[in-house]
Amino acid sequence: MNQVTIKNNFITLTVLDYGAIIQKLILKNKDGNDINVVVGFEEPERYLTDNKSLGACIGRYAGRISNSSFTIDGTDYPLFAHNGVHLHGGKEGFGKKIWKIDKVHDGENPFVTLTYNSMDMEEGYPGNLAVTLTYKLMDSSLHIIHQATTDKATPVNLTNHSYFNLDGEVKLDHYDLRMPCSEFLELDPQLMPTGEVVSVKGTNYDFLERKKIDQTRFDTPFVLDSSLRFNTKLSSNKSGISMEVITDQPAMVVYTPPEFAAICFETQNFPDAPNQPSFPNSILNPGETYHNGTEYRFGFVN
Repeated sequence: MNQVTIKNNFITLTVLDYGAIIQKLILKNKDGNDINVVVGFEEPERYLTDNKSLGACIGRYAGRISNSSFTIDGTDYPLFAHNGVHLHGGKEGFGKKIWKIDKVHDGENPFVTLTYNSMDMEEGYPGNLAVTLTYKLMDSSLHIIHQATTDKATPVNLTNHSYFNLDGEVKLDHYDLRMPCSEFLELDPQLMPTGEVVSVKGTNYDFLERKKIDQTRFDTPFVLDSSLRFNTKLSSNKSGISMEVITDQPAMVVYTPPEFAAICFETQNFPDAPNQPSFPNSILNPGETYHNGTEYRFGFVN
């Protein structure tokens, strides 16, 4: 495993070539002390047995795909699945692959670029997929840019799976959260979208106005509403750190694991879009470029 660290005046970022994992994201809290705001392991080799996708790039398709398969142009493509559910790209998604550290820039707006070539029929997906992933620091923001091209039509849905904890506390209840999400995807008992889009009004998932997370826990795909002119924002009064999530994606899966205090904001396309005709297109064709641009902007609580 190789490890690379870039930093500016606000952020120190450490990335592994294994899984393109964000191992550390270090900021200053309100007292001027360093704090790592992502959950991870100090020893890189521990990621080899991690089953939570800590900090990893998820692909070829983030989230769930139903029916253990999808169909493109009349051809069926079987997928690795548990009880009919294909999750996070299969048995060994992109988060379990060795990426190439392609470029490291340490000057103004430092960045690290990693690449991975996913071969035709890897995990059952058609097409040779060339993936480029850039982590870039600009002032107090981490920018994550996923791009990909293919030589055959294939579903693509890439995201980062970092778990954020802004203060080191063992609960999230005191965090403030606001999200520009007036709707979420209804899920069946296997956490698979039913195809129905549901209003957050009258549910625990209404964070259109800032409020405490309290007892709400998530494994929920939210629809990002571009008509709402504010960003997702998470903050902790204990550390004084706030984090905004800004993305060009149509959805965001918010996940709070039961085992530890942290929250994921997986910016992406809708889960199961390959099998849901009413969902946004998820098929990348030759000659096109897939793009997912997401910014995590850090600041202090007002």
